Amino acid sequence: MTALDSHHLWRPYTQMKTAAPPLEAIATRGTRITLRGGRELIDGIASWWTAVHGYNHPHIAAAMADQLIRMPHVMFGGLTHAPAERLGARLAALLPGDLNHVFFTDSGSVAVEVALKMAVQLWLNRGEAGRTRVLAFRGGYHGDTMGAMSACDPEEGMHRRFGTYLPSQVFCDLPRTAEAEAALDAALARHRHELAAVIVEPLVQGAGGMLAHPPEVLATVARLARRHGLPLIADEIFTGFGRTGTMFACEQAGVVPDILCLSKALTGGTMALAATVATTEIFSAFWSDDPAAALMHGPTFMANPLACAAANASLDLFEIEPRLTQVRAIAARLEAGLAPLRRLAGVRDVRVLGAIGAVQFAQAPDLADLKRRFVERGVWVRPFGDIVYLTPALTIDEADLDRLIGAVTAVTESTLSTGPRDA
Repeated sequence: MTALDSHHLWRPYTQMKTAAPPLEAIATRGTRITLRGGRELIDGIASWWTAVHGYNHPHIAAAMADQLIRMPHVMFGGLTHAPAERLGARLAALLPGDLNHVFFTDSGSVAVEVALKMAVQLWLNRGEAGRTRVLAFRGGYHGDTMGAMSACDPEEGMHRRFGTYLPSQVFCDLPRTAEAEAALDAALARHRHELAAVIVEPLVQGAGGMLAHPPEVLATVARLARRHGLPLIADEIFTGFGRTGTMFACEQAGVVPDILCLSKALTGGTMALAATVATTEIFSAFWSDDPAAALMHGPTFMANPLACAAANASLDLFEIEPRLTQVRAIAARLEAGLAPLRRLAGVRDVRVLGAIGAVQFAQAPDLADLKRRFVERGVWVRPFGDIVYLTPALTIDEADLDRLIGAVTAVTESTLSTGPRDA
């Protein structure tokens, strides 16, 4: 137990009866988390992939402090404000193609919910009923709310126990082979008249196991969706804002999705904010004299000014600091540092894409033991399933990155040579 009373808190993805007590964080700075008692941990996962500029960046902090004094929040129904207007315009300018219409929410899962809702209502507004399902991909993860859960991998994903509760979707393998491409084409043809959209995580299926696919696979998904007249939803909640080496993963395949979801790094890891961005064609289906054709969705904290100010400051940093160059340097160092682990018999794969490095075990290790050993080595790394991964801040310096790589290497080697040690 920490110095705080933890009896009242229900923690994420945690079996509360058996879990070790959480560590108490008291401060952050750069790539470091300070614990009660003064110990520092190098954060290897940037607080679930959000803190791309590191913690407490002064430019973001100053923008938030200014906005907090002037207007921390105002409802977005019937009112507007400069931080949201500016952020919407900047996102539209950054994103490929005519992704020009930005709907703000407050979490990645809700951004996906809105995307699914847009896709279904698109067809209703066009006078076509019955298109209520989406085609999603095995290995995928899109969030923890009901619609988002239904599009996650139904067998291997964390939501498989909810199968009978969730809407029924159509699942295929990503078209990595000619056979898989043919199967996807056939499924799209077979279910075309009940499908509203295709949803995919571009280049990396994150929570599904850091499963990477080349840009050509994403391009094939987009091509087949177009062939069958279906909108493509790109879930860039994890991959957006430089993580894969380009500002948005879709760029690497030359793909312009019809709807794109953003969150996580949008505010540089400071505030909850998400966006669902649609093309002009999608938006036009809701542009009507009929009130029933409007998108009836509106989170209470939609377009929160404080969060929008943070996001604008985060975009400033992508303009004035060399983030994508830093990603390339991180990728090279991850590849060089993790590559030797491929030789170990108990390692199934080592994957590096942009500022993402993953080591996949042949058999799932004792996760609690691994987490404890990482903390003992002064790093914050949270393995899941059979994966140990690193997604550090894009600003991490070489010394801290080398310490993270060294910790992953040492813990992996000792796990495979001795097995989990006694608790």
